[in-house]
Amino acid sequence: MPKTYTLQVAGLTRELPICKVNDGLYIAAFIMFSDVEMTVRCAEELLKKAPAFDVLLTAESKGIPLAYEMSRQSGKQYILARKSVKLYMRDPIEVNVKSITTAAPQKMYLDADALGYLKGKRVLIVDDVISTGRSLESLEGLVEIAGGTVAGKAAVLAEGEASEREDILFLAPLPLFTDDK
Repeated sequence: MPKTYTLQVAGLTRELPICKVNDGLYIAAFIMFSDVEMTVRCAEELLKKAPAFDVLLTAESKGIPLAYEMSRQSGKQYILARKSVKLYMRDPIEVNVKSITTAAPQKMYLDADALGYLKGKRVLIVDDVISTGRSLESLEGLVEIAGGTVAGKAAVLAEGEASEREDILFLAPLPLFTDDK
């Protein structure tokens, strides 16, 4: 098993560490936190591919830098689905999510203000990596509850079989690794 994977995306090259998920399955860890150059370039490239939208929606926490930068570049607001209820949230609603990178099932929350903002809007869902699609499904559920419309689903990378999906847009595929590879 190699120790790193060479990723080329948005005209940039990065060496990603390979991390064990469970017996026999490994992922190349793509972390945008602190990589300003990567965040800016990926936001630029995703906005070129994005359909018309009114607002961005992402999940806490790894999608935050990307959503912020896409918001900054486009001038459109972004909404954050939280992984826990915060004291300032009014009337939060929740949906369940089970992701490949998180051991236990989690919940995502939006409050009444965010739900009200999404109502009637074309929402572009963004994340750093789409793998199983479960986080996307949860975000789509939040958009539906809010009365918005999913304009598109975008990520920097589509991992494993997600790269074969036709309902998402992404900049590069990211392989999964097994003990065989």
